[in-house]
Amino acid sequence: MARVGGRNLAISWIAGMLCAGVIVGLVWFALPIVPAMAQFVGEGMRSILP
Repeated sequence: MARVGGRNLAISWIAGMLCAGVIVGLVWFALPIVPAMAQFVGEGMRSILP
């Protein structure tokens, strides 16, 4: 990425880590639905395919 004048490197790192933390948190909250979603998709595939 190109360096943009007037941007503080430390603040950009803090903001990046904050954004990464939010994404990790959202993935963490979404993990319990994975088995149910896999079952739902599997049943859908079985009903479509012969």
